[in-house]
Amino acid sequence: MKPFLNDDFLLQTATASTLYHEYAKQMPIIDYHNHLLPDQISEDKQFDNITQIWLYGDHYKWRAMRANGIAERYITGDASDWEKFEKWAETVPQTVRNPLYHWTHLELKRYFGITELLNPASARRIYDQCNEKLRTPEYSVRNLLRMMNVETLCTTDDPADSLEHHRALAASGFEVQVLPTFRPDKAMTPENAVAYNEYLDKLGQSAAVEIKTFRDLEAALRLRHDYFAALGCRLSDHGLEQIYAAEYTDSEVQAIFAKVRGGEELSQEEVLKFKSAMLVLLAEMDWEKGWTQQFHLGALRNNNSRMLRELGPDTGWDSIGDFPQGRALSKFMNRLDGQDKLAKTIIYNLNPADNELIATMIGNFNDGSVAGKVQFGSGWWFLDQKDGMEKQINALSNMGLLSRFVGMLTDSRSFLSYPRHEYFRRVLCNLFGNDVENGELPEDIEGLGRIIQNICYGNAKEYFGFVKAGVPETTEVA
Repeated sequence: MKPFLNDDFLLQTATASTLYHEYAKQMPIIDYHNHLLPDQISEDKQFDNITQIWLYGDHYKWRAMRANGIAERYITGDASDWEKFEKWAETVPQTVRNPLYHWTHLELKRYFGITELLNPASARRIYDQCNEKLRTPEYSVRNLLRMMNVETLCTTDDPADSLEHHRALAASGFEVQVLPTFRPDKAMTPENAVAYNEYLDKLGQSAAVEIKTFRDLEAALRLRHDYFAALGCRLSDHGLEQIYAAEYTDSEVQAIFAKVRGGEELSQEEVLKFKSAMLVLLAEMDWEKGWTQQFHLGALRNNNSRMLRELGPDTGWDSIGDFPQGRALSKFMNRLDGQDKLAKTIIYNLNPADNELIATMIGNFNDGSVAGKVQFGSGWWFLDQKDGMEKQINALSNMGLLSRFVGMLTDSRSFLSYPRHEYFRRVLCNLFGNDVENGELPEDIEGLGRIIQNICYGNAKEYFGFVKAGVPETTEVA
């Protein structure tokens, strides 16, 4: 019987252990998609306690606490930070076989050197030990990133954002490269005319463009796209239920925009045409700059309308959706490919039923111009756990080239989430190790080790082409 969370955690064979400890473990981290706040990195924030850095904003933990019968006051409410931590400690023993159990103890061990299990009896000791360290300079946000060997991280940013904190970071000499990601979802969601027009006013102000027509909107987005690029941005990102690929004409799109800009609500058909046109426009912009476009598909968001009203979005009321993905995704990518305007693309699915669909779809548009040009993204959100990772890896292995995969990301709002890369690397090495010891792969440890290092780090570095950027002189247009 192996001790819990020992050096060979998740590694079932001697070969897996060798591959992890000698090849994967030491590789730097390129975290090309997360939701960390750039202002906290820029100011090198020092958190007062473990609750603030660990529980604030973490809807994974919130969902578990609610399932454990914890009142909302101790989750997102007005309870003290100690009371909230105490309730999380009460919940942790009940999370066995949930990835939260592994993540919790990995994070305590890797950041704080704590090997004691978190439960009601240990809560106060662990809370005090973590807080004592968090209040030292060694545990500032920047030092936490250094501690985890992070080389590059990409935040998630709206086109209207000033990126002032990215500018400050670029000028600061901080050795961890912190880059923005262009997330234009709000620019293509006209379902609510009032909210959409408020957003357009904000976007226009950022771009110094008065947005009256669809052409004005395009001009504003291009200016912001240029500005993001000047600060080193290499990726865009879209969070969608599914790809939109309706037929439309230029005149239709201009008329639809004029209608919503005038305050009128759109029909469902008009919304679909507009979204479809916007996706193509934004995809072409990414292609022009050599960026990578990311599509996160399949989340059914804000299921609990009562709690949405009370707490707002992204507070733990989302689930896997069962949207059809294949036909529209094919049509969208085929349109761009036919015009030779298909950018490097990563597709993430939230419904595991779509694993083989995505794994085969990427093969339709890998044209030999770039290794792994169209990627099947890593297990995302509800799937970024051992079973989800293994299924994604196996689907990609069976139907594509796992060796060209750009690997893991955190997709997290917490600076304590970087052991998720370790978790992924252990799962990956275990699968390779099992295959070797079962005679399904040759005992070429050096060759397999190089492939694993590329999946963990090298492929992403080459694929995204990150370079140090200059600092534009203005926070407005570049």
